[in-house]
Amino acid sequence: MALSPQIIVHIDGASRGNPGPAAYGVVMESADGSMLAEFSGYLGKTTNNVAEYQGLLAALEHALSKHYLRVKVQTDSELLELQIKGVYKVKSPGLKPLREQAERLIGRFESFSIEHVPRERNREADRLANLALDAAAGVNPGRAGSRTAPASPERKPGKPVLTSATFRDGVLEPHFQLSLLEGEVVDLEIYQKE
Repeated sequence: MALSPQIIVHIDGASRGNPGPAAYGVVMESADGSMLAEFSGYLGKTTNNVAEYQGLLAALEHALSKHYLRVKVQTDSELLELQIKGVYKVKSPGLKPLREQAERLIGRFESFSIEHVPRERNREADRLANLALDAAAGVNPGRAGSRTAPASPERKPGKPVLTSATFRDGVLEPHFQLSLLEGEVVDLEIYQKE
């Protein structure tokens, strides 16, 4: 049986305050640099290290769901890289279950590697993490400083919530998870990014 093609996965986690509002960003590319997926997620209040792990876990789960079984992860977190490789022990009680979950997922791949890269080689994943943070804070990235209502169940009806999304394989994938109530009807305005 032929091996599946290798993909490159850029991940980044960000926390404003450490702990503070946190998010992750993920960019997946084929070996030739073609875009396969990009997404991010808002995590609430946590540390940058938890955000880095959550980015890794989200990337691994997505790769498995798309049957990408040979993965090369690039991160600007040296701590994450060295903990995943087993060079550093995981001492933080908050990170131990995340490391264990990552180990279980990694075991399902044909091949897996992780490497530390300079921040400038991880800009797109960093941008996505910051977009998720901005959306959670109600900042409109298209107009610096403008604000909308926060994306939470407490938001006021009729108030807009700004988020970005990627349309891929017939599915609209928001870069930020909106909190909706069961059966809630929402109006969407979709604009193409220029």
